[in-house]
Amino acid sequence: MGLGRLLIVAGIALIVLGVIVTIGGRLPIRFGHLPGDIYYRGRNGSFYFPIVTCILLSAVVSLVMWLINRR
Repeated sequence: MGLGRLLIVAGIALIVLGVIVTIGGRLPIRFGHLPGDIYYRGRNGSFYFPIVTCILLSAVVSLVMWLINRR
């Protein structure tokens, strides 16, 4: 029964991720280009580090894992 529940949760997570990716381009704030992300452009190259996006993803994943493991 544990494997079945895991597969159901993984399927729902994939569906939600697919919907977010599909409608993500139409949102006013694009995921991956949030305010606070570091972007530096020089003459010979550029550097981009999405620090705020990483923090947000970490918080969301931590919340989901906490909700799944709470019994």
